[in-house]
Amino acid sequence: MNAPIACFVMSGGIGSRLWPLSREDNPKQFHDLAGNGSMLMSTVRRSLARTAGSSSVYLIGSERHAARVADELAAVDLRGGQAVFEPVGRNTAPAVALAAQIVLDGEEDGLCLVMPSDHVIETTEQFWQTVEDGVDAAESGQIVVFGIRPTAPETGFGYIEVGDFGTGAARNVKRFVEKPDEATAKTYLANGNFFWNAGIFLFRASVMREAFETHRPKMWADVARAYGRRRAQDGALYLPEEIYETIEDDSIDYAIMERFDRIALVEAGFRWNDLGSWSALLDVAATDDRGNVVAGDVIAIDCDHCYLRSQGRLVSAVGLKDTAVIATADAIFVAPVSESQNVKTVVSELERSGRLEARFTPTPDRVIEAGAHRRRVRQWLFEETLPLWSHQGVDRRHGGFHESLTFDGEPTGKNKRMRTMARQTYAFCVAHGEGWDGPAADLIDHGIAFMKRGRTDRGGWCAVLAPDGTVVDPTEDFYDTAFVLFALAHAHRCGHPDAFALGQETFAFVDTYLEDNSLRGFLEEPGGKRVRRSNPHMHMLEALLAWYEATGERTYLRRASRIVDLFRNAFFDKESWTLGEYFDDDWQPVDGDQGLWTEPGHHFEWSWLLIQFANASGQHDLREMARRLYATGSAYGLNRWTGLAYNAVSRHGVPFDRNSRSWPQTEIIKAAIALDESGPPDMRPEIEDRVARLFRWHLDPAPRGMWVDTISEKGQPIAQDVPASIFYHLLSALMLYLGPKARPDA
Repeated sequence: MNAPIACFVMSGGIGSRLWPLSREDNPKQFHDLAGNGSMLMSTVRRSLARTAGSSSVYLIGSERHAARVADELAAVDLRGGQAVFEPVGRNTAPAVALAAQIVLDGEEDGLCLVMPSDHVIETTEQFWQTVEDGVDAAESGQIVVFGIRPTAPETGFGYIEVGDFGTGAARNVKRFVEKPDEATAKTYLANGNFFWNAGIFLFRASVMREAFETHRPKMWADVARAYGRRRAQDGALYLPEEIYETIEDDSIDYAIMERFDRIALVEAGFRWNDLGSWSALLDVAATDDRGNVVAGDVIAIDCDHCYLRSQGRLVSAVGLKDTAVIATADAIFVAPVSESQNVKTVVSELERSGRLEARFTPTPDRVIEAGAHRRRVRQWLFEETLPLWSHQGVDRRHGGFHESLTFDGEPTGKNKRMRTMARQTYAFCVAHGEGWDGPAADLIDHGIAFMKRGRTDRGGWCAVLAPDGTVVDPTEDFYDTAFVLFALAHAHRCGHPDAFALGQETFAFVDTYLEDNSLRGFLEEPGGKRVRRSNPHMHMLEALLAWYEATGERTYLRRASRIVDLFRNAFFDKESWTLGEYFDDDWQPVDGDQGLWTEPGHHFEWSWLLIQFANASGQHDLREMARRLYATGSAYGLNRWTGLAYNAVSRHGVPFDRNSRSWPQTEIIKAAIALDESGPPDMRPEIEDRVARLFRWHLDPAPRGMWVDTISEKGQPIAQDVPASIFYHLLSALMLYLGPKARPDA
C-alpha cells in the first residue's frame, strides 16, 4: 500500500483578476465558474479521490471565511483532516510551513500535497496519476513541483526551466523565472524545456522543514510559535492573530523554491487552467455557437468570442467582438478579452483609494463590517482633500480662504463670510492635531490674521468681508461669533499665541452685547431685532464644549448649561420630539411655516452635542433626549429615494425642502457614533451605511478632494460650486469615524 498523502488546499486568496465578481469577502474559490460547483469543493472532492492510497484533506483559509467554509465542508468527510484558519493573510510561504508542521505534529514524517483551491483540473484520474509519478522523487528528499507544458507564449504565468530526468518521471529543476514578456515567452515555448508553474507541490514534511530552517528559519519558528498557540473550535483550528500578523509575508516560490537545491518537476498529464483572467473562462465554460460565454441576464446580438456575465441587472450587447463585460450590482468591468487580466490595475486603484467595491459584494441583507470605510476615509481626507484646500482653497494674495471653488478648482470670487474663515481655520487645527504633514500651523495663523481684519472696535466680528478683506456686512452676528469662538478654542489647543486672548475678548463682547437681558439665551445681533433661532445657540454650545476641552475650566460648562436648559424648555418639543428653529422674544415658535420648520440635520447635530455635554457634565438624562432627536430625524427626515436627510420638514413630517445638502449627512454619522458609544443598540451598521451614503451621493461623484453639496429629491446633483464652509462638517464627522487611528500613517 502506498504511503498516505495529506492534501492541503490553500484557500486564502482573493482572486482579484476576476473582479468585480471575485472580491475579498467572496473570492473566486467560492464561485461556480466551470459548472462543477464551487471551485473550493471541486478541489476538495478531487483531493479525496486518490485510489492508489489514502488521502486526508486540510483546508488553510482566511478566518473571515470560516462560516462559509464550514457550510461548504459540512457534509464532507475529510478523513482526518480539518480546516485551519489564518487570522490575516501572509501569502503562500507561511501556509506551506504550516502544512509541514501539521503533518510533523501528528507523525514523525509524511507526504504533503499543497495545492490552490481555485484552479480548474477537469481530469481527476490523470491528476492523481501525475501526483503518483512524483511520489518516488518526494520520498527521496526532493520537493516536487508540477509543470504544465506551454501551449502559447503566455505572459501571465511564471515558468520553470528543467534539465535531465532524475528520479522516475521527475526532471531536475534548473531555475524558476518571472512572468516574461511576449518575446521571451516565445523563446521558452520554442525551447521545450520550460513549463508553466501550476503552483502544486509534493514533499515530505521533514524536507520542507529542512528547506525553511536553511533559508527562512525565522519564518519557520514564527509559524511554529503560532501553531503552538492554536485554538480548536467547532472542529477547526484558529491561529492567534497577535503572533501570526508578525510573520513575514512571502510566497513559497521566493522564500524556498528559488533557493532550495533539491527541486524536481513532473510534467502534468491533466488539463489545467488557473482561471487567472476573464479570458481564461472562455476556455472552460460552455459557449454558444459563436464562441460566447453568456451568464446571467444578458442579451447578446451579433457578438463573437465574448465573455458576458451579469448579476443583478440586464446587460445588452450588440456587435461586440473579443470583449469581456462583467456587471454586478455596483460595478461594471469592460475590456478586450486579451487585456482582461489587467483588471488587477483597476483593483489596485480601488484599493489605493479605499473604495469598498474592491472588498465587498453588495447584497441587500448583508451588514458591512465595522470600520469598513476607514481606508477610503483616510485617503479622502489626508491625500485628496487637505492637500487641495490647503493649496487651492487658500487666498495667498488677499488673505484668508476662498469662500468656494468651482469644480475645476478655481476661486469663485464670492465674499468671505466670517463663519467660513473660522470653519476653515478649525479644519486645519484638527488636521494639525491628527498629525497631518501639511502646513497646518501656517494656515491656522493665516486664517486668524485675516479674521482679525473683521474685528469691530468693541471686540465683535463682522459677518462678511469682501475677497480683499474690506468689510461688506458689519453685522456682529451671533452665529458667526460662535464659530469664531469655536475656531479660537481649537487654535489655542494647537498653541496659537493670540487665540486665548482673542477668545476671552470675544466672550466679553458676547456678555456685553449679545446676552439676553432676561438671561435666556443670546440675541441674533446687538439690539436683538431679528427672529430668534436655536441654531446659533447650538453652535455656541459647540464652541463652549471646545473651550472646556481646551482648558479644562468648568466655567465653560456652566455657560453651556444655560444653553442646554434653553434646549430643554424651549427648543425641544416633548410631544412631537422635534426641534424648533424659529422663535419670538419669549421663545415661542413664530407663526406660520417658520414655526413648524424643523431641520433633520440639526436634530442629529443636537443629538451629538447633547451626548458630549452629558459626558462632561453628568446630566445623563440628555442621552434619552438625544435618542429621541435621532429617532425623529430618522423617521420623518429621510428621503426614501436616496436615504439622505432632507434639508427641512415640518413638525408633522411633511417635507418643506426636499433637497439634501451634504452637511446633514455628516451629522447623522456623528450622532450615530455618539449613540453607539452611549450603549445599546449597536449602531455600527447604521454608521457604515451613513458613511457609504455620504460617499455615494456627495463625495465620489465630485472631483478629488471636493463634494457635491446638494442632491435633489430624485438623486440629481444640483450644486454649482463647492462651498468651503462644508469642509468643517465633513472633517469633523470623518475624523470622528476614524477615531484614534485617524492619522494618515495609522
